[in-house]
Amino acid sequence: MKFSHIAALCFATLVANVVAAAEVRDVRFWRAPDHSRVVFDLSAPVSHEVIRLEAPHRLVVDIAEARFNVTAAIPRFENSPIVRLRHAEKPDGKLRVVFDLSEGAQVRSFLLPASVGQRDRLVVDFLDQPSGAQPAVVKSVEQSAQRDVVIAIDAGHGGEDPGAIGPGQLREKDVVYRIAKKLQAKFQSKRGYRVVMVRDGDYYVGLAKRRDLARKAQADFFVSIHADAFTHPSANGSSVYALSKRGATSASARILAKRENQADLVGGVSLSDKDQVLAGVLTDLSMTATLDASLSVGAQLLGEMGKISRLHSKRVEQAGFAVLKSPDIPSLLVETGFISNPGEARKLNTSRYQNQMAQAIFEGIDRYFRESPPPDTYFAAVKRGDVAKPLGAREYVIARGDTLSAISARHNISVAELQRHNGLSDSSIRVGQKIQIPPK
Repeated sequence: MKFSHIAALCFATLVANVVAAAEVRDVRFWRAPDHSRVVFDLSAPVSHEVIRLEAPHRLVVDIAEARFNVTAAIPRFENSPIVRLRHAEKPDGKLRVVFDLSEGAQVRSFLLPASVGQRDRLVVDFLDQPSGAQPAVVKSVEQSAQRDVVIAIDAGHGGEDPGAIGPGQLREKDVVYRIAKKLQAKFQSKRGYRVVMVRDGDYYVGLAKRRDLARKAQADFFVSIHADAFTHPSANGSSVYALSKRGATSASARILAKRENQADLVGGVSLSDKDQVLAGVLTDLSMTATLDASLSVGAQLLGEMGKISRLHSKRVEQAGFAVLKSPDIPSLLVETGFISNPGEARKLNTSRYQNQMAQAIFEGIDRYFRESPPPDTYFAAVKRGDVAKPLGAREYVIARGDTLSAISARHNISVAELQRHNGLSDSSIRVGQKIQIPPK
């Protein structure tokens, strides 16, 4: 009896330990420009330690009291130093995960607590090795002092962070990336602009790093593109937000800022990467001019966006958005519509509406820089009259009812030639717009 009692107690303890063990339920992989990320989805919080080994290169991750219970296929670790992943459960209850590597790699690992519909996660980042000394980024100034205006375009969310989810599992990160790429093409088709994409693929960029990338590129303007969501599907309309030095201008702005500022918890930023950049920056005198410019551009954007969609708010709202806290770069966050609204979700998922929204954002920013250009830019030279018109070119002002095809027929030139000569990415024109008719 005594032996059977002890045996039963040991068995019960063993079962309890197995039940208490956390499970690794999924393994996901993301490739970013400067690192490769592996994410382990967990059933519960864990503790872990990382060991780097050489000859051959390996990374060992020991996870305490855990089991490997992944049913999906292990991802392929393309364009990364990871050759393969192995795992084994040790007698002491640890789960050992081994990454076989093609080369040595600097590694960082951290835990992300469950939040916003996400499980607990263990993140392992393999940082790319620097290829050598990088030249300092200097704002390009030609001899004629006609540099390009630099626009930083930020597609919100990405990678681990899908953003808001609409009907049919439509993901915010996908919609806003497509709008961002269309916006990039519109700026690149116009002389006088250079574009920096903050996120140019499906990976997550921390909120502080988004600002840092824009500042490193010495951007003249930063625009972050998003799609809103609300608990009630009837909420609708697009809106524009700027930073606030004091407090939110509305309850909805405050709620939105709080939600967007939690993105790092979902997308995956180590707690050791806490933002230390802007302590007290809102008292900097330069912030006043930056905010004034942001609000001016925001008003232009609202005017353009109001032509294609209902405006959720007819003024530029303000709140403490972390991604907008650059003291020297005018910055705006654009909500292109409510992805939680079935009607707006359908529109947001169409190439036509994405192009219209990109055009509206482009028109608002473009008008601001043509009217108030930085003094050393091409647009400033145009405004001063220092840029000569092409020899033989004629100026034409778009009138009501004009179309690009009608104008091209009237002047006996092709639409493609008219677009190419004026840097037009499509056939969209507006009343009052000036274009150049090339010589025959």
